[in-house]
Amino acid sequence: MARNPFVIGRYAGPKYFCDRELETSRLVEFVTNGNNVMLTAQRRMGKTDLINHLFAQGEIKQEFITIMVDIYSTRTLGEFILYFGRAITDALRPRGKDIVDRFVEFLTSIKAELTFDFQGMPVWGIGIGETPAPDITLQEIFKYIDTAPMPCLIAIDEFQQIVNYPNGSQAEALLRTHIQRCQNAQFIFSGSQRHLMAEMFTSPSRPFFQSTTLMGLSPLKTEVYQKFCCNLFAEGGKHLDPEVPIEVYNRFDGITAYMHRVMNQLYSSTPANGNCTTHYIDGAIEILLETGNDAYQMLYQQIPNPQREVLLALAAEVKAERVTSGAFVKKHNLTSPSSVSSALRILQDKDIVVRDLDTYVIYDRFFSLWLRRTILNQ
Repeated sequence: MARNPFVIGRYAGPKYFCDRELETSRLVEFVTNGNNVMLTAQRRMGKTDLINHLFAQGEIKQEFITIMVDIYSTRTLGEFILYFGRAITDALRPRGKDIVDRFVEFLTSIKAELTFDFQGMPVWGIGIGETPAPDITLQEIFKYIDTAPMPCLIAIDEFQQIVNYPNGSQAEALLRTHIQRCQNAQFIFSGSQRHLMAEMFTSPSRPFFQSTTLMGLSPLKTEVYQKFCCNLFAEGGKHLDPEVPIEVYNRFDGITAYMHRVMNQLYSSTPANGNCTTHYIDGAIEILLETGNDAYQMLYQQIPNPQREVLLALAAEVKAERVTSGAFVKKHNLTSPSSVSSALRILQDKDIVVRDLDTYVIYDRFFSLWLRRTILNQ
């Protein structure tokens, strides 16, 4: 048993992973039968942990070299290649230096950029992301993938980010061409901006049209999460009132990451042989908000007033729809629908606000709570 079984920020193994049995079995079936998959869900729902859980399945480990690349912070195709190459190197490293060396042999366009550590393993520097011919380097990477010693299972997280690259449509088409020709790999394209992912994979005018099996990730079932939490408390010698995980679930709309963070704090706050009841919940959330107070205060102060007014309106609504309607503008004393649209674009660019289908929410649910309690006094 881990010191705190509600592990935050990483996949800690099947014991600490809640359910997703159906989703896991479907993914195993899809990829082992030659299907690429588009996996979507709102942020913090557990897509990355599900993919890591898939990678941990015996059948997958035996049949594939598994590679996970998160491109959320990339801004250009060159940066994509940097992250992609680094992810491949990390996946090959446990298999030995000869395997890694063979991969590096394919990268003739960037050899001058590579350095090596004391074990002779390549170290990927930021300079690789500035290669003058990223299309050539990408071609070299895919040539290696097609000759890798085992089939590869490659998960590209936050795949919709390529739409925002300069000449994003060209990058999208280039990647589709390489992936379509690749005979030694299956791909999982995961993303949290569901409207963008839907456009990429279901629009007839887009390169990835009808190229994948589509799969969405819904919230866990309440009774499943309830049993999972109660069992972890019991194994740690603590008792959890069954109503606690249900109330936490309802407060955070079943979004796994936020529920898990509260449960982590509840477990920490419950003494050995103690009993955690619903009375603990507000205190646990308050601790989390106090811990983040300085960061949230700094973030809030850095937001210009026009965007701040829209941010507070979104916080007040929690889930905001029809945000450019006259009714929304009037209700929250905003300037105009056009000013709301402008502010939203900036807030989305800064990843402070996210759009989920037709709803706008503040990305960090704890920041949203902090705004309501500290600024709006709700």
